[in-house]
Amino acid sequence: MMLMTSLYFLSLRWCPFFLKDNLSHSESSEEDKNEPLQMDMSWSTDTAPGGSGSGGGTRAGLFRTPISGGVQSATSAHGLPRPALAVRNLMEQARFAHLCSVMSRMHHRREGYPFGSLVDFAPDSMGHPIFSFSPLAIHTRNLLADPRCTLVVQIPGWSGLSNARVTIFGDVYPLPEEQQEWAHKQYIAKHQQGPSQQWGNFYYFRMQNISDIYFIGGFGTVAWVDVKEYETLQPDKIAVDGGEQYLKELNAIFSKPLKKLLSNETEVDDAALISIDSRGTDIRVRQGAQFNIQRISFDEGQSVETLEEAKAALRKLIHKGKVYNVQK
Repeated sequence: MMLMTSLYFLSLRWCPFFLKDNLSHSESSEEDKNEPLQMDMSWSTDTAPGGSGSGGGTRAGLFRTPISGGVQSATSAHGLPRPALAVRNLMEQARFAHLCSVMSRMHHRREGYPFGSLVDFAPDSMGHPIFSFSPLAIHTRNLLADPRCTLVVQIPGWSGLSNARVTIFGDVYPLPEEQQEWAHKQYIAKHQQGPSQQWGNFYYFRMQNISDIYFIGGFGTVAWVDVKEYETLQPDKIAVDGGEQYLKELNAIFSKPLKKLLSNETEVDDAALISIDSRGTDIRVRQGAQFNIQRISFDEGQSVETLEEAKAALRKLIHKGKVYNVQK
């Protein structure tokens, strides 16, 4: 009885929060869907009226808190590329993604449910992902029956929700026979090998239509990205060229100096570069079993395009003895 009473009062306590949240979403117009979300998710402690903050008058929970200036100010403050470019860079640097398709009638009782699978991909010149699917895979059968899907792409070196990721909504179709060789070359360029090294057992598909792009870049950067802008942008040269090999070489040189530099304020066990663009680099920092992402911006006005330029920019920051624009 006591348990049921507690649950009843708990539901009453949270009900206004969820009602308010749902009402605010339902009142949004269709035109608002492409506007950046000017909010962040953070843990906070709320003190009930009359509570002292030290007794039963406090509660912890997940609340939405506004970001002053929204996406634009967050992007500027952290030296980040604008969201559309950040997504293009992310698509170039990531090799794997989570594909969510709709279960086909072939699967009987599972029909209509979302089906998630891990796939590799390669973006074409417009940023549309190309896939290599086995005809026996469940997601292949699903897409042949219903091309609608979403693709969730995470930044390499993913360690938590502070990391960048993007959800791309679109329709995936098999490429015609005359484009299979072209698609294979796209894969070779990114993955340095054919899918499973057995091209004959796979068939290439492409997300022919992208209907929406939802980007969470960390550091308060949350936005619906304009598809046309995304398709017409060229990714940063260093993001295209600087795949795993660039980051491996940069980490071999700068991981230890960055760890030492970041330990000036608090002890750091490990620091590793996980992505790089023309304006800066994201560093995965480990403290014990905890991970977080810190952004290091290159000097203002400096644009990095090559590996050697990246080395020079990082040496310059480390030589100063202090890393500027680091955000935790």
